[in-house]
Amino acid sequence: MQEDGKVVDGSLLGDANGLEPGTDRQKESGKWQRPRFTRKALMRCCLVKWIIASTGPKEQDSSDSELELSTVRHQPEGLEQLQAQTKFTKKELQSLYRGFKNECPSGLVDEETFKTIYSQFFPQGDATTYAHFLFNAFDLDRNGSIRFEDFVIGLSVLLRGSVTEKLNWAFNLYDINKDGYITKEEMLLIMKSIYDMMGRYTYPSVRDEAPSEHVEKFFQKMDRNRDGVVTIEEFIETCQKDENIMNSMQLFENVI
Repeated sequence: MQEDGKVVDGSLLGDANGLEPGTDRQKESGKWQRPRFTRKALMRCCLVKWIIASTGPKEQDSSDSELELSTVRHQPEGLEQLQAQTKFTKKELQSLYRGFKNECPSGLVDEETFKTIYSQFFPQGDATTYAHFLFNAFDLDRNGSIRFEDFVIGLSVLLRGSVTEKLNWAFNLYDINKDGYITKEEMLLIMKSIYDMMGRYTYPSVRDEAPSEHVEKFFQKMDRNRDGVVTIEEFIETCQKDENIMNSMQLFENVI
């Protein structure tokens, strides 16, 4: 991927053996330089940046802090209730809501909005498929739209939740058909969508078989009883016991 015209390390995803992105790699020109688009940079949540950026010139006075609207179809729950359900402060919820309201006046986010967000942050790749999977992970009631409450509750888990809470959320993302199990095919679809989103402008370039190799190693570790699927218990237990997998699980924080 490129940022400000500079090639970004394609090893950002790490690998199933736990190697850190960029470890022991050098550019062809000689001395290795740490890419600007690092894990820490990606940890600045894309969805939060999108929301906060939209509060700029259109930011309103805090008099709307109780999250009341008269012109939208969906009216969110009260601020105090959302505070109790999330780990965001009152001011953070106010800021998130102002941005959400500016970008989505209807009070609801649709899938096309998600695709637009990720196209902006990953312009060198194809973010369409990953945005689709991510949207479905937020859209818990499967009605084709995401309410502000669902949005911030999900963000709270991803940004400030416990390890177990984050792993539960990641499992839900992998479990594409929401049947309570992860298959190798589902895991591969998610992984390929992330590689596609990162784009072809990477250094070193990503091999076509890399996602499959990545998934094969992970799945062998997670599918402990060799029944061809991974349960939530297997997923959490394996991730918590395997430092290499835990490092790679941070990928989802990096691209959300």
